[in-house]
Parts: sequence; structure tokens; C-alpha cells
Amino acid sequence: MFRKFVLASAAVAALGAGQATAADLKIAHFVTPKHSVSQWIANWSKKIESGTGGELKFTIFPGGQLGPPPKYYDIARRGQADITWLVHGFTPGRFPLSEISNLPYMVASAEVGAKVLNDPALKSKYLAPEHKGVQPLLLMTHQPGNIHTAKKAIRSVSDVKGMRLRFASATIKEFVAALGGTPVGMPPTQIVDNMQKGSIDGAWTDYGGAGIAFGMGPVTKYSTEMYSYVASFCICMNKKSYDGLSAGARAKVDQSFVGVEKEVGHEWDKLDPIGKGIMMKAGMTPVRLSKEEDAKFRAIGAKVAEAQIAKLEKKGLPARAVYDMMKELAAKHEKTSRSFWTQ
Repeated sequence: MFRKFVLASAAVAALGAGQATAADLKIAHFVTPKHSVSQWIANWSKKIESGTGGELKFTIFPGGQLGPPPKYYDIARRGQADITWLVHGFTPGRFPLSEISNLPYMVASAEVGAKVLNDPALKSKYLAPEHKGVQPLLLMTHQPGNIHTAKKAIRSVSDVKGMRLRFASATIKEFVAALGGTPVGMPPTQIVDNMQKGSIDGAWTDYGGAGIAFGMGPVTKYSTEMYSYVASFCICMNKKSYDGLSAGARAKVDQSFVGVEKEVGHEWDKLDPIGKGIMMKAGMTPVRLSKEEDAKFRAIGAKVAEAQIAKLEKKGLPARAVYDMMKELAAKHEKTSRSFWTQ
């Protein structure tokens, strides 16, 4: 009798714990609540709360409250938060196939990036399986980034030679080196200080990050508008938290991310003119490459991409298949989406 009572009590306790987890979910990320994607996530959480009749409720921890940016994959995987927004490149090697999207000149806008990464065939076969311990709800990229320099304008490939440039991801590190520059790794929050000190000559990032998030305007004299790379992101949910949702709540969550690629991509892409405007007011001069120099940068970027694909293939990963599929999807979506390469 006592054993039956203990088992029954344990079952009730487990059910109660499951209901508590489902009702009060933690969302954590590393940017401020003012960031447009941060606001999109906040609005999404309100819609889900309403759509599930209050079955799901969310508490958001923005601005890196639960840890530094590189920790957000593990924060979700270990269940410290139920949902996080993470950057693949902050944990190099953990998402090698997803990071193929970060290779030079892969996508022409965040809208294209989101449409490529959330393609059902690409995502289910190649990308979702490498997100171990989490359920990828939505993949995305920011709009393509540029080189922002403190003193010297970059107008040609030869101008990069010898420059110390902060790289944004492992693939861009290889791109900087291939261009003849010296790649320097550091968190984005340290860019301004190091550009002021002269420790670096410039940094690769998008206009939204440079102008809005990191305040690089006062230390940036030139921005070379190459629109040459993106970083990729994932809104991910702890797998146990996801599996613990009721069937109805899980369906609501899944459906809420269907067809939002253009909407989410727009949130990133709209930051470009805003960030650029802020930087120009601070004294930055934008630089556009000639067609001839643009072609040279792209040719070097293609060599970097091929080297990375070969490296991943040697590890037994289907990198060529993923790369070819991403390129095909990008070309398809570029025809009907915003493109910074043709603006």
C-alpha cells in the first residue's frame, strides 16, 4: 500500500513539474530589448501566450543576463533557459553545416538567408540534426556585412594587405588572411576600444551592428560596402522542454514559425540604412567598390569557400551537397527578395 502511495505521489509530482515547465518558459538572449529581432521575439511570445490561452507563459532575459554570447547554445541545451537565440559562429565547429551559410558572398540579404536556412529539405536533412539537444525553431542570418576602418579606406584588394582586421566568424578569418590582412579575434563589444587604441585597423560587421549595437560611428572613418558575408543564428528550444509541451501547444509553436522568413529577414535588413545613417552622422564616409575590384574580392572569397568545403569533406561531412544546395536556394530566392548586391 505504501509503495502504491509513493508511486502515485511521484506521478502527481512529475505531472505538476511538467505543467509548471510548460506554463512558465524562459527565453534568453544576448542583445538589448531595443534590437529589432529582440522585439520580434517579445512579440512572438505574446502571440503564443494568447494563442494557447495562457497555457504557455514566457519570461524573457535579454542583454546577456544568463551568460556571455557564446554560452547560449549550452544554456538552451542544458535547460538553463527553455528558448535561446544563439549565434552559430560563437561556438566554432559545433554547427559546421549551418556555418556554410557564413562563407563569403553566400546570400544577398537577411531575407534570402532566412529563406535558405529554413528550406524544409535543407533544414530537416542537414541542419536540424547538428543542433543536438535542442529543437531549432527558426534559423536566420543578419544582412551582409562590410569592413569598417578607422583611418584608411579600402577600395581594392591590395588595400587590405597588412591591415589588422577583426573577423566576425571563422570563415571570415580565412577571408581576411586570403586578402593579405591580419585577422584579429575579439568580442564585438571590444571593437570600439581597440579601434581607438589602434590595436586594430578595422572590423567586419554589418551596419546594424556597427551603427546601432556597437556604436562604431565615432571611430570609423570609412565603411567599404562589400556586403560580403553573413552570420547565422538560431532560435532554439531545449529538446526536453519542446517534447514536454502538450500536443496543442507544440503545434501552435511550430505553426508560428511557418512562413515568417520574409518578416524576420526584413527586421534585419531594415537595420542597414538606420545603422549607416547613424555612422554617417558621426563622420563615416561610405565606399563602394568598382565592378573590377568587387570581382577580385568575390574570386578570393570563392577560393576561401572551396578550401573550407574541402576541409569539411575530409572530415566526412556532406559539405559539398550543403554548399551546392544553399547556393541554388540563394539564387532562387534572390530573384524575389531584397538584395544588397543590386541596390
